[in-house]
Amino acid sequence: MQQFDLIIVGGGLAGASLAIALRDTRLRIALVENQPPCAPEGWDARVYAISPANVEFLEAIGTWKHLDSGRMAPIRAMQICGDAGGKLEFSAFDTGVSELGWILESSLMACELWESAKRQGNLTLFSPARPAKLEFRDDAAVLQLSDGMVLSAKLLVGADGRDSWIRQAAGLVAVNTPYGEKGLVANFSTGKPHRNVAYQWFRDDGVLAYLPLPGNRISIVWSTPDAHADQLCLLPPDQFCDRVAEAGANTLGRLELLTPAAAFPLRLMRVPQTVAPRLALVGDAGHGIHPLSGHGINLGFQDAMVLAGQLAATQPWQDIGQERFLQRYQRARREETMLMQTTTDGLRRLFREDSPGVRPLRNLGLNLTNSLPFVKNALVRYALGAL
Repeated sequence: MQQFDLIIVGGGLAGASLAIALRDTRLRIALVENQPPCAPEGWDARVYAISPANVEFLEAIGTWKHLDSGRMAPIRAMQICGDAGGKLEFSAFDTGVSELGWILESSLMACELWESAKRQGNLTLFSPARPAKLEFRDDAAVLQLSDGMVLSAKLLVGADGRDSWIRQAAGLVAVNTPYGEKGLVANFSTGKPHRNVAYQWFRDDGVLAYLPLPGNRISIVWSTPDAHADQLCLLPPDQFCDRVAEAGANTLGRLELLTPAAAFPLRLMRVPQTVAPRLALVGDAGHGIHPLSGHGINLGFQDAMVLAGQLAATQPWQDIGQERFLQRYQRARREETMLMQTTTDGLRRLFREDSPGVRPLRNLGLNLTNSLPFVKNALVRYALGAL
C-alpha cells in the first residue's frame, strides 16, 4: 500500500489545478487519471470563457504564462440579444478593465496543466489508471486501482467529472434535472472581424453564443432542444454554416466550418453534500450548470483555489480528512455555486417561457438594465471578481 496525504482522482482542469496549487506544500499527493489530455489537430471545439479572477489563479500557480497566447482571445465587449428586440451590452472599457475575460481551448489548458503536474516534486502520477474499489476507514481513505495497486491518504478528492465514480462509490447523492437540450459546439472562420466581441442570442430554438478566437475565428455554443441539435449535426457543412450565420443575424458575415459540429446533453446537477469524512468533491463532480453563462470551469477553478488555500494553511498535526475541517470548504463554495446554478437555470426558464406577455417583459428587462450603467457595472464587476 502506497501512502499519501492527498489522493486526487481526475486529472482534468479542476483536479490538475488543485494538485499544482499545492506544489509548494509539505503534502504528498497522488493524482489518478485514466486518460491524459492530448491536443487535437487544428482547433479544439470545446472552449471556455475564463474570468479575470481565474486568470489570477492560473497566474498564481504558474500556468497562465506558459499558455500559447496565439491561441487565446480576450473578450473586450459582450452583446446579449433577446428574442423581441431586447439588448444588453457590456464593455471592458466602460467597466475600467482591459478585458472581460479570455476565450481559450479546453485542451490548451489541460495539456499545460498536465505538463506542470509531470514536473511536480511532491506529486506522483498514476496514469493511465482507473479506480476500482474504495474504502473509508477512521483514519484514511483507501483506494484500489484497476491494476490492483492500493493507495491510502488522509483525504480523497473526487475531480472525475459529472458522472463521478468517486461520488457514486461514496454514496453522495446527485440530483440531475435533464434539460432535454444539447450543447452544440463548432469553430468557424468569419467573413467579418469579430473585434473581440462575444455575442449571445436568446432565441425560440435555444441560446446561441459566438465566442471570439484569435484572428477571424469564432467558437459557438448553441444550447438547443435535442431534436434540433441532432438535425443541425446532420446538415452538410455549407448548410450548417448558413444556419449558424442566419441564427446570429449574419453579424460576422459568411462563416466557414473549421471543426465538425459536436453535441453533448445538458442537465442541471445539484449535489447537496460535497464533502464527507475523508472526501471532498471539486469541479463538475460537485455541480453542473447550464452553459449559457460559459462559467462552468470558473466554478471548478474556484473550488480548486479555495480547497488548496485551506489545505496549504494547515499544520502538520492537523487531520485534513476530518469532516469538520472539510465543512469549511463546502460552506465557502456553496453560495457562489448555488447562485450560478439558480441564475443560469432561471434565465433559461425565462426565455423558454411562452406565456402571453412574458416575451415583451423579459426583453424590456434587458433594455432597462442596459440603460442603467450602475446596474451593468455591478453585474460585470461581480462576474470579474467572483467567477
